[in-house]
Amino acid sequence: MPGESREIWTVEARVSFDAVDPPLKASLAIPNDQGRYQIVDEFTASPGYGLDFVQQDQGLRRAEWSKRQGSGQQTLYYRANLLLNEGKTTELTPVVRTPTPLGNSPEDQLAEDILERANEISSDTRSFVRALISEFNQQTETIELLTAKASKTRWLERLLNLSNVPTSAIGVLNLEDGRRRQGLKTYLMIEGTDPNIVDPTTGEFGLDSRQIVWEAGALSLLDIIGGQNSQVSFSTIRQEIPATPGVIAFDDASADSEFSVHALPVSEQALFKNILLIPVGVLLVVFFRVIIGIRTSGTFMPVLIAIAFLQTSLLTGLTGFLLIVAVGLFIRAYLSRLNLLLVARISTVIVMVIAIIAVLAILAFKLGWTEGLKITLFPMIILSWTIERMSILWEEEGPGEVLRQGGGSLMLAIVCYFAMSSDWVRHMTFNFLGMQLVILALILLMGAYTGYRLVELKRFSSFKARN
Repeated sequence: MPGESREIWTVEARVSFDAVDPPLKASLAIPNDQGRYQIVDEFTASPGYGLDFVQQDQGLRRAEWSKRQGSGQQTLYYRANLLLNEGKTTELTPVVRTPTPLGNSPEDQLAEDILERANEISSDTRSFVRALISEFNQQTETIELLTAKASKTRWLERLLNLSNVPTSAIGVLNLEDGRRRQGLKTYLMIEGTDPNIVDPTTGEFGLDSRQIVWEAGALSLLDIIGGQNSQVSFSTIRQEIPATPGVIAFDDASADSEFSVHALPVSEQALFKNILLIPVGVLLVVFFRVIIGIRTSGTFMPVLIAIAFLQTSLLTGLTGFLLIVAVGLFIRAYLSRLNLLLVARISTVIVMVIAIIAVLAILAFKLGWTEGLKITLFPMIILSWTIERMSILWEEEGPGEVLRQGGGSLMLAIVCYFAMSSDWVRHMTFNFLGMQLVILALILLMGAYTGYRLVELKRFSSFKARN
């Protein structure tokens, strides 16, 4: 239908390692089509490397890069475009390998005791899996001894297979729009349950609608020959595209030659998705200061605070901002007695702001308020200069002017936050680079305005009444 769109997730795996002994070879586990997500196309960015997509036993796939000569750090990219199929579920079968029988070692005996207790309090496969995970979660001291030999997931996989419950450990990737440099989470895939994927931490069955199985039971996620210090990280980005075959079936050549943000690596695309919102905040600052006449503490400080709000959430950001500024002003009032030079004074304020943020983050963690940990995303230098300006303004103009400018800054930061968090605004700025020229034109237009500001109309209301 006209205007109909489909959801496409672009997932990029970034492989990096140091070449030490050529020839070089890298092998990365890659996903298959799944019920909910279909691989529309896949391609790589690996200059100078040969590439093969290898199909292994039981449907496992790997991307293998090879190169005869190489030195220094090597970076390889694998990218896949995943089409969302609503209403379908992931259908995969575990890749089971013969487990090692339990022996007479202390670790094996402890694992056998846990297995027996789980058998006693379960009646079927599903309840047995939950009971086994629950026993692992409860026996904290025992688990510390077991996990010194192997991970909790590997123990669960081994014990379930020994109990004739075919199981394999899998790597699951969370799909979050604009997420960079994340890793895989380890889950268990179990035969005989529906759904057949379970979180080994909580015992909950099934995947979230925004999760995919990236590595379905391979022996390893990444194998490197001729290199060391290898790392794999994943970046994800979500797009709404017109539902036409010509657009869904992306072509490698057109994607590489297209002069747009989409031609960049996904990690950089996720970064630009936020950077391209800054002109929207700048436009609002110009409008409110030039046309309306709102006074702020610092020219573009509200935009930077709004960006911090995007990372922390509005309530957390407001609370953190008010606490930091309030405590900072109190400390700055004491510093004024020391008659320090400007450079030393602002440097001291920067150190104190960092200390305040650290203390607030620790208190938030101790109180169980995990959202409070995001307070570390605030721009510390900008906060320090804001505290310095407000302190000087307090001494010269009084607390009333501080409240006016501080309140104006905070109000404008909230307005910028709502504008920059709008899905429509994010879509327009990211997908259409020409919007930056439209914003620039509006800024130039308002910059030429020399008339009265709206807040100044009140000053001349008496003249209007006389006329």
